[in-house]
Amino acid sequence: MTTTPPPADSNDMLTAVDLLRRAGELTLGWFRNADLQVHAKGDGTPVTEADQAAERLIRTELLARFPHDTIIGEEEDDHEGDSGRVWIVDPIDGTKAFTRGVSLYSNLMAMNDEHGPAVGVINLPAIGVTVWAGRGLGCFENGLPAHVSTTPGTAGAWLTTSGLATWSDERILAVRAAGMELRTWGDGFGFAQVATGRLDAMVDPEVSVWDVAPLPVILSEAGGRFSDLEGHERIDGGSAVATNGHLHDDLLAVLGS
Repeated sequence: MTTTPPPADSNDMLTAVDLLRRAGELTLGWFRNADLQVHAKGDGTPVTEADQAAERLIRTELLARFPHDTIIGEEEDDHEGDSGRVWIVDPIDGTKAFTRGVSLYSNLMAMNDEHGPAVGVINLPAIGVTVWAGRGLGCFENGLPAHVSTTPGTAGAWLTTSGLATWSDERILAVRAAGMELRTWGDGFGFAQVATGRLDAMVDPEVSVWDVAPLPVILSEAGGRFSDLEGHERIDGGSAVATNGHLHDDLLAVLGS
């Protein structure tokens, strides 16, 4: 017999929204700035002062409020806590877009507790949109309830992804054969569009934990579903599939064909 986990603390949810919005506002100081300097990390991915400053702001505030919580972020070493709660931060998701002045970059934050995913936030500072959710509390876009689409199957559904470099030709052809409209509105922006019903699905064949940490609770509370390409509801599977739920299994079958 399974028991329903208790709702998340609404104060934790609102704290995450506030901190991520503040971090997003900070990144705008570097956005489309001719003096922005871009450096390559050890894995070859880009990082900027904006990434580092935003994560530092979030970490400082979280440590002040929740000193016993664990904090995992993309740009700094983990802070190990003993409370059983874990905050996961991606200060800029879509750094490549950010460095090119594209407005669809995002800031991401999640909190997991002993019951699993509890809080998730996607902030899109350049377009003034925030999508957030708390377990048992619902999903919201700028304070209004958010829900996934009702598209029943893959035929005619809109699917987005961050880019096609990680897609095989066979997988692209399978999506087209299933009658889906394929777009490339990616990163946190694309996942936010699924949660708010504007798109029906998003797939990223290669992701890191901090890229997708907010998604399990956001999709669940919006009425959708999140998994990796194997169908497992986990953020450490290395891939991501977010849908309205209705077409999830069909899409997994298409992608696996």
